[in-house]
Amino acid sequence: MGKPAAGALGRERTYICIDLKTFYASVECAARGLDPFTQNLVVADTSRGRTTICLAISPAMKKLGIRNRCRLFEIPQNIDYIAAPPRMRHYMEISARIYGIYLEYVSPLDVHVYSIDECFIDATSYLSLYGLTAREFADELRGAVLARTGITATAGIGPNLFLAKVALDITAKHEDDGIGELDEERFRQDIWRHRPITDIWGIGPGTAERLAKYRVYDLMGVAALDERILYREFGVNAEYLIDHAHGIEPCTIAEIQAYRPQATSMVNGQVLSRNYGYDEALTVLREMVDASVLELVERGVVASSISLYVGYGSEFRELRRLDVSGSASYVDGCGHRRSTTAEDIPRITPRPGENRVEPTRNGERDLYTEGARRAGAFTGEHGTRPAGGRGAYAHASKQRKLQERTNSRRKLQEYFERLFAESVDPRRPIKRLNIGFGDLLPEELATIDLFTDVEAEARERELQRAIIDVKGRYGKNALVMGRSLRPEATGRERNEQVGGHHA
Repeated sequence: MGKPAAGALGRERTYICIDLKTFYASVECAARGLDPFTQNLVVADTSRGRTTICLAISPAMKKLGIRNRCRLFEIPQNIDYIAAPPRMRHYMEISARIYGIYLEYVSPLDVHVYSIDECFIDATSYLSLYGLTAREFADELRGAVLARTGITATAGIGPNLFLAKVALDITAKHEDDGIGELDEERFRQDIWRHRPITDIWGIGPGTAERLAKYRVYDLMGVAALDERILYREFGVNAEYLIDHAHGIEPCTIAEIQAYRPQATSMVNGQVLSRNYGYDEALTVLREMVDASVLELVERGVVASSISLYVGYGSEFRELRRLDVSGSASYVDGCGHRRSTTAEDIPRITPRPGENRVEPTRNGERDLYTEGARRAGAFTGEHGTRPAGGRGAYAHASKQRKLQERTNSRRKLQEYFERLFAESVDPRRPIKRLNIGFGDLLPEELATIDLFTDVEAEARERELQRAIIDVKGRYGKNALVMGRSLRPEATGRERNEQVGGHHA
């Protein structure tokens, strides 16, 4: 295939991608006056059990070989550490404070916030203004953040957003000052042969698995592969792969900020602290719809489509007792006694005669990792993920195009409960819930027909706005639905994590 012309990467612009290193753990260490590079600390809610995922671990623990996004029981018992409960509202406040530091140096028009702990900065016009090289400017920003928040940042520098991001993700960790730089020559020299290919921004386990069918395991292989094969395999998304294989990314921060999507959507999801039964999960679903409707009303939009995803929990501990006869009686994750045969066993459970899952060094089994491995998965720094995406695990999902555009809590609750009843197996334990609202449009476009009680819907909307006002003034837990007082409810606990009350 053809190669890009000389200078195709462009030298006009200089981008800096800044990442706040192990952000949640660093914030917790800073709050305690501790050094995250010497202090073992994990951010995890220990009340959710030893299988809970650590949202972050300190760099000191990474040096011990513990991977990020591990589960508590995977941490060797001989390692002492501090377990800090998550404080999402506090993390958002610190992130906003750091964003304010950046704005002391650059215009908001030249900043693209990528996540709570990462952003891109178009530094092109500021280098001559401050009389600094790109590396010096990146170090100036890092120093300001460290001095005023105690948070260490790393940075990547490149002539486009892609190279800046790859410099951050791959080369910065090998530099003494935590700043990586890539240009066209260094990209071909250092990144083209880099493996695993999933380290490259935008290439996940699913894409890697599809490339492996053609014995392509790095960007050099992508660049050498016939473009017709890539377009046949990935459709229009092949264009991104081809560009990135040559270090090309034409999109700029200005174009990102000017972009206005033709359609928008909203998603709300959570992983439950334990396996929930059907009725218990329905309580949580109703809470999620309540919260999402408030957000729809606050944003002044209506939805015309909805979606539901339910991830089933594991029954491994019971099913592993299945004997050679191929049948057994056991108590499932919902507390119901069931009889089963080998054919009923989820894919993560070995049949008689198959190899059993070996215990971890702590004597416990990593059910999630083993299930993912059997389904075809990739385990990396950020945990284990199914190669085929979420669908590689046992789940139920359904979406529906509504016959109206609405943000009515009453109507949306009915729609989601119907979707839940139609798609979810009441015999199976439930571990994950996600709901989505699609095709969002301004509230003025809500559907009105001869059967619509306009006054009733207006009253309901005013009630929702009153609830929003109370929660905004006094905290999200100042006003909750009665269902949130049930023992299985999660709404109040989640509200506490993002500011459930105001002092």
